[in-house]
Amino acid sequence: MGEIDITQGRLEEKADIFADICNVLMFNGEQIVLPEQLLETGRTSQYKADDGSIHQEDRDVAKYWQKGRVRISLIGLENQIKSISYMPHRVIGYDGASYRSQILGDSPYELYPVITLVLYFGMKHWNNPLSLSEEMIISDKLKPYFNDYKINLFEIAFLKPEQVALFKSDFREVADYFVQKRTNGNYTPSKRTLKYVDEVLKFLAAISGDDRFISLKIPREKGVVTMCDIVNGFVEQGISQGISQGISQGEARTLIKCVENLMKNKNLTASEACEILGYELSDYEAAKDVMLTKV
Repeated sequence: MGEIDITQGRLEEKADIFADICNVLMFNGEQIVLPEQLLETGRTSQYKADDGSIHQEDRDVAKYWQKGRVRISLIGLENQIKSISYMPHRVIGYDGASYRSQILGDSPYELYPVITLVLYFGMKHWNNPLSLSEEMIISDKLKPYFNDYKINLFEIAFLKPEQVALFKSDFREVADYFVQKRTNGNYTPSKRTLKYVDEVLKFLAAISGDDRFISLKIPREKGVVTMCDIVNGFVEQGISQGISQGISQGEARTLIKCVENLMKNKNLTASEACEILGYELSDYEAAKDVMLTKV
């Protein structure tokens, strides 16, 4: 599935999160968009066609950016976990529906620009077209009359550390998680306090496919939760599962070392190494959970 369940977009619906994403990705961290300037739009752009029928396009998240009575823009966010074909066609559909609603609706505002940001969370670079012209073959005779349409794509896992540091909201932890997982294969959490704990966990679960983010019960006696608390929860959960399967920490450490030595020295798979040692692959996986110190 290339798209993220829109119910998980609730993190981005928070005005401070939405503004933070816009300011970092569009304005290099400069505080141009303020949370109090953002107004709800709903996810659906509707317009009435000439035959009277109602048409609509559903976005992941969208907000009006407005100063006083001046509507500056409509900004939409589209989340992707896989690189997909025809994304420019989809985005032009979203934007076109928004523009059409401006001229057919009863809005008191002057016409305003519509901007869509595509947030891509994949661990490999986007490998599909970024513009209409890349999706099709255009005759040289038609090119002078063809209006190209490009998408604004941001590869979150490929952001530089200094870009991640520009985020001021909980989205920094989201971006940092994917950058670390791509570059290091694991994740060392920060001790920054999360403002939207449930929303961050649900968002990470939806994007990463790791259900531990939503199965954990995080103690909140102190009133604050950090990503360190969440990772510690993973460790405790792994130890509990390992013990329940009869695997001690000492046995887990030995099993992991033996399996990895066989894999390295004999060029075996984990399953083949486990078979030689008289273990099941599930024992090796449980051992890794027991010894887990990093997500």
